[in-house]
Amino acid sequence: MADQPRIYSIKELNRYIRMKLESDSLLGDVWLRGEISNFTHHSSGHMYFTLKDSDSRLKCIMFASHNQRLPFIPREGTKVIARGNISVYERDGNYQFYVTAMQPDGIGSLYLAYEQLKSKLDAEGLFAESRKRPIPRFPRAVGIITSPTGAAVRDIIITLQRRYPSIPVYIYPVLVQGTQAAPAIVKAIEAMNRFGGADVLIVGRGGGSLEELWAFNEELVARSIAASSIPVISAVGHETDFTIADFVADLRAATPTAAAELAVPNIAELQQQLKRQQQRLIQAIRFRVHEDKENLQRIRRSPFFMHPRKYLLEQAQRLDRLKEQLEQRTKRIAERGHSRLARLQTVLAGHHPGERVAFAAKRWQSAARQLEQSMTAAVKEKKLKLHGSIRQLDALSPLKVMSRGYSLVYDESEQRLIKSMDDVQLGDVVKVKVSDGQLECHVWSMRGDQIDGSNE
Repeated sequence: MADQPRIYSIKELNRYIRMKLESDSLLGDVWLRGEISNFTHHSSGHMYFTLKDSDSRLKCIMFASHNQRLPFIPREGTKVIARGNISVYERDGNYQFYVTAMQPDGIGSLYLAYEQLKSKLDAEGLFAESRKRPIPRFPRAVGIITSPTGAAVRDIIITLQRRYPSIPVYIYPVLVQGTQAAPAIVKAIEAMNRFGGADVLIVGRGGGSLEELWAFNEELVARSIAASSIPVISAVGHETDFTIADFVADLRAATPTAAAELAVPNIAELQQQLKRQQQRLIQAIRFRVHEDKENLQRIRRSPFFMHPRKYLLEQAQRLDRLKEQLEQRTKRIAERGHSRLARLQTVLAGHHPGERVAFAAKRWQSAARQLEQSMTAAVKEKKLKLHGSIRQLDALSPLKVMSRGYSLVYDESEQRLIKSMDDVQLGDVVKVKVSDGQLECHVWSMRGDQIDGSNE
C-alpha cells in the first residue's frame, strides 16, 4: 500500500512560506524604490500603503515605532526609497513589505519634506520673532560649529580676527553633510551650552546642493538650535540658500563671512567712533570753559562787585523798611486780637452760670405773676358763671314756684305725681306738698275744668 500523502492546513502552509521568506538573506533586508498609493495613517499610528512602479505593486506596512522618526510626512503619489523585509501575513496568506526606514526619492521629495517640516515647526511657534534673542553687542567669546576643513571656518576666523582681534574663538569641529551630520551638530550645540564659555554661536557651512545642506533641514537640529541657551547665528550656504536652521536661529546670516560680521563689532569702527566722541567731548569742554570764562568776566564787571557798599546800604534800607512793616503789622494783629478777646469775654459773661441763674429767676418770677393773674381771672370768671347758673337754677326750682302759691299733688305712695283727674278716684288719699310742708287729703268730690263753656 502506497504511503499516504501528508495533508497540511492553510495556516501551516502560510507559516512555512513565511519562514522561508524570512530566512532568505536578500529578502531579510532589502531597499525598494517606488511611488506611494492607497496611503492610510491608522489611528494606532501604523501606516498602510502600496508601493508601485510602472509594472507592479506591493503591499506595505510601517509600524508606528518606525514611522515616528520619518523626516517627512508620506502622501499619495510621493516617490520614496524604503528599507525593510518581506514576510507573509499568515491570516490572509498575503506577502507584504514591512518597512523599517523610508526617505523621499529625488530633489522633489526632499523639497516636499523640507516644506512639511517648515510648516510643522512654524505652527509650533519656533520661527516666531518673539522667541528670538538679541545677539550680544560685545560678546566675550564666540563659538563656531562647522567643518574644520571647509572654507567657511577660514572665512569666519579671518573676519573675526580682522574685526575684533582680541576676542577668544572656540571651534567645535563637526560633519556638515551625510547621515551622521545632524546628530554631530546637535551634540556640538549641547556641548557648547554645557561649556558656557561663548556668548554667541555660529552654526553653519559653505554652499552646496540641497542634499549636501540637508543636515541643517533636519528636525533634531532645528529643535536643538531652538533649545540653546546661547543665541545662535545660522550661516548655511550662500545668500540664496534657506534652511530650516535659518528660520529657527536667533539671527540668519547670508554667508559665513556675514555671520562673523554680525557676531562681533568692528574694532576699527569702534575706535573711529571713540575718536569722534573724544573730539566732541573736547569741543564741548572747551565751549563750556569759554562760556564760563565769559560769565565770570561779566560778573566781575557787574555793579555789585564794582560798588559792593552801595548794594549793602540799599539792602540795609530795605531791611529797615521791612522791620517797620513787620512792627506795624504785628501791632495791628495785636489790636485785632485784643478786640476779638473783648468780644469773646462779653459773650462769655453772657453765658456765665450766675447770670443765667439770675435771668432764669426773673423769668420764673414773671411766669409766676402771670400764672397768678391767670388763675385769679379764671376763678373770677368761674364764680360769675356759677352765680349765673345758681340764679337760673333758683328761677327754675319747684320750691320757688310753690312759694308763689303753687303746690304739688302726689298719690298716697308719693311715687306718682297727680297731673289729671284721671289719675285719682273719689275716696283716694293724696298728698299735697306746699312750700313749707306737706298735707294729706281725701278726695271727696271731683269737678273738671270747663272746656268750650260747658261743665262735666
